[in-house]
Amino acid sequence: MTVLVLGSANADLVVAVPRRPGGGETVLGGDTVVMPGGKGANTAVAAGRLGCEVALVGAVGSDQYGTLLRESLAASGVGTSFVRTSDRPTGLAYITVTPDGENSIVVAPGANADVSPSDVDRLEWDGVTVLVCSLEVPLDTVVHAIGAAASRGARPVLNLSPVTPVPASTLALLDPLIVNEHEASSLAGSFEGLLDLGPRSAVVTLGSRGAAVVTASGVVEVPAPAVEPVDTTGAGDAFAGALAARLAAGESLVEAAGYAVRVAAVSVTRPGAQPSYPTPDEVPS
Repeated sequence: MTVLVLGSANADLVVAVPRRPGGGETVLGGDTVVMPGGKGANTAVAAGRLGCEVALVGAVGSDQYGTLLRESLAASGVGTSFVRTSDRPTGLAYITVTPDGENSIVVAPGANADVSPSDVDRLEWDGVTVLVCSLEVPLDTVVHAIGAAASRGARPVLNLSPVTPVPASTLALLDPLIVNEHEASSLAGSFEGLLDLGPRSAVVTLGSRGAAVVTASGVVEVPAPAVEPVDTTGAGDAFAGALAARLAAGESLVEAAGYAVRVAAVSVTRPGAQPSYPTPDEVPS
């Protein structure tokens, strides 16, 4: 296995709304659409769709949503032998999408909260070159996995979303730390300041403007192609999956980020998260 992804697997319950409701307000939306999602599953599917050998480490429930996720992962070429069936229900994400394509999300973790360090201890690391984690699963599990990956020569990548305090010793192993522009501003006064937190490198996603790659040599901005957004759900996960796939293929961080912004740009032109992710022939050059 070239890439391991540790993270959440959720069913996305998506409803289009004319605008987000205020406190105590009811807004009528469209019909609910159920799609496979979750930061971990999304990241793995994005990599799998691009032809990367990838497996997900996570948990789902023994319900219809768990079946939906397993089928979506398998259809995208993602290994599921490390996806455990929990006694808790599959995680759910309640997503509203406004006409400009922007979304607001509430996540009920469910089975994702059961992903534990013991799941990491059961992993097979032979051939793994990159580990990607995100934080919709317990922090202690993520910390354990990053340490295990580094000790076995795999490159640890963390998509620090949602933002959570992470031990300095864990941050020091990351290459890179991935955050969006809002997360970056909450963590540091500048993009360069992210390296003061300890990671060897960082990548800041900038939405329609692309991404910024931060290393000891400075900041390199990578532009994204101009597109008309339909739904931005899961775009950051598409970026993380594509970045990991290209790092595993031996590209530099700047090269990998350049490819990843093009993958993410394609994803926002289609509804949903996993269903929106492109295959290699759909990624603009």
